[in-house]
Amino acid sequence: MADSGRFTLPAVPAVLLSIVSVQGGAAIAKGLFPLVGAAGTASLRIGLSALVLMLVVRPKLGQLSSAQWRAVVPYGLALGLMNFLFYCSLARIPLGLAVTLEFVGPLGLALAGSRRWGDAVWALLAAAGIGLIAPWHGQGIDLLGLAFALAAGACWVVYIVLGQRTAAVLPGQQAVAIGMLFAALPVLPFGVASGSLLGLTPHLLLLGGLLALFSSVLPFSLEMQALRSLPTRTFSILMSLEPVAAAISGWLLLGERLLFGQWLAVGFIVIASVGATLTARDAAPAVGGE
Repeated sequence: MADSGRFTLPAVPAVLLSIVSVQGGAAIAKGLFPLVGAAGTASLRIGLSALVLMLVVRPKLGQLSSAQWRAVVPYGLALGLMNFLFYCSLARIPLGLAVTLEFVGPLGLALAGSRRWGDAVWALLAAAGIGLIAPWHGQGIDLLGLAFALAAGACWVVYIVLGQRTAAVLPGQQAVAIGMLFAALPVLPFGVASGSLLGLTPHLLLLGGLLALFSSVLPFSLEMQALRSLPTRTFSILMSLEPVAAAISGWLLLGERLLFGQWLAVGFIVIASVGATLTARDAAPAVGGE
């Protein structure tokens, strides 16, 4: 579809391609963990994403008001911490489970404050999903990986709330580009302290560039494009497919096989997310998760 001489995808294919891109990027990230660790991988992704976005968007930092700075700085910090915690979980548990557990955050936000009995069904389904994943007998999923994924989901909630505030005072592309600069602050110290960034090679930088492209630059652009014409509720429902896409991506690209109960957990949380979105009065888009 042409728009002012530029090719653009229809909204729904754009969101679906964004989901595929993010999960492909997560597979690249997992391949980088043995080489530079979770902190180094997160530093590469966020640092290179910030560089590309600043060059493309060219935000005028000197013209930002104090209100805009107050909005975009915490937004960026939440973005960086969310991605770092997600990579820490991804280093310990399968991709499909990491994304599924992270999704509990925005799902909880959608259900928060609801007084309708119908929403209790979605909460119970989500709880059942978590229960199916939890290692009740001390075996199976890594406990620390589980905790990292849930913490990333909590940061996702903060990111959504702060993102809405930032979008109200700053155009979307500028918010993402500037926010990505500050996203590096909570991540880079861990990357530097690990020493993994000292031995970067052209090959690692190439992989880092692909990671930044598939995990941040391309999906953010596609999602922003889709949100111009796609209702927020429809967008949120499509984004609810991410845990399934992550599980399939982990299976196809990484050879990660989930047990039947774990697939059931993914299904429960996806159904709960879609149901909560359909019954919510104002569905907040869950943009840019992992």
